[in-house]
Amino acid sequence: MKEAKKYLKNMILFVVLIAVTFYIVLKNQNIEDIKNALLSVDIKYLLVGVAAMFVYFGCEAFNLKRTLGVLGEKSSFIHCFRYVLIGFFFSAITPAASGGQPMQIYFMHKDKLSGAKSTLSLLILLCSYHIVTITFAIISFCFNVATLTVPMRIMFVFGIICSCTLFSLYLIGIFSKKTSRALIGFGVKVLKLFKVKNIDEKEKKLVNGLDKYHGGAEYIKSNPRMMIKTILITMLQMAAYYSISYWVYRSFGLSQNSLLSILTIQSILYISVCVLPLPGSVGVSEGVFLGLYAKIYSEGLVGTAMMLHRGISFYLFVIICSIAVMYSTMKHKKEIEQEMVDEKVIIEK
Repeated sequence: MKEAKKYLKNMILFVVLIAVTFYIVLKNQNIEDIKNALLSVDIKYLLVGVAAMFVYFGCEAFNLKRTLGVLGEKSSFIHCFRYVLIGFFFSAITPAASGGQPMQIYFMHKDKLSGAKSTLSLLILLCSYHIVTITFAIISFCFNVATLTVPMRIMFVFGIICSCTLFSLYLIGIFSKKTSRALIGFGVKVLKLFKVKNIDEKEKKLVNGLDKYHGGAEYIKSNPRMMIKTILITMLQMAAYYSISYWVYRSFGLSQNSLLSILTIQSILYISVCVLPLPGSVGVSEGVFLGLYAKIYSEGLVGTAMMLHRGISFYLFVIICSIAVMYSTMKHKKEIEQEMVDEKVIIEK
């Protein structure tokens, strides 16, 4: 119930942020111009953008299925695709995407998959994701640094520092038990100064979780080829995701900028906002898009382009993913009810 209330609060905050964001974006816009721009776009390019999102999900599901298989857990591609949708939804409605993986592990556990192996699989995918997004972003920044404004550069540097810090902590958690215990001890001391509640219980959970992380070290060391394959698929996954902005761009009949140049801009945008403590980075993503793409689109089109891009890459799939969550919840509810009926029959016998 506590978790349900927490996610409900996040959902309310998420909806409020969306409403405020679009109010700010649209208040100085001519609605008739936006309507005409939307009516003039080439739908086939937008459909390619939607297809790119399915490629994005499919790549992650493929990586998850293969990783689970290597660890001895059998799961179909459809099931893994559903877990990916669940992760996307809860990442979207929680600050800094913090709710995605815990809920994926929860639903995987409900499907009788090992909690430890599920955690390890997702951890490996997370490491691969950080390697790819950070590498893409740094290369992209080098190509675009001259065109970025000072605020954009500051946001990028902040995003890179946060992402690299998180990635470093994952690596420490995986490969160095001594260092990770020391970091946990330091963090606990700091939190005690601020009189955080239940800190001892939180410390115990973190220490217990280290064993799962250290299992990842053995896996990574003994499966270097698998890690390389995972990283390559993740590269395809993120390229598909970044390409959505290009397909939106082409839908307006524009072609002056290449696919590669748009991919680099989108990579910078993504790393700049992905670690912010806002559900789905709502508000900031839209604002950074308007800033980064101001030279790509005319003033009358950039707002419409932003709405189409975020509509395809985020809002549409939050709705689709919510359906996957509802389906999974109802499925497990029926299973629990059936188990209770079966137990009752056994007791009566």
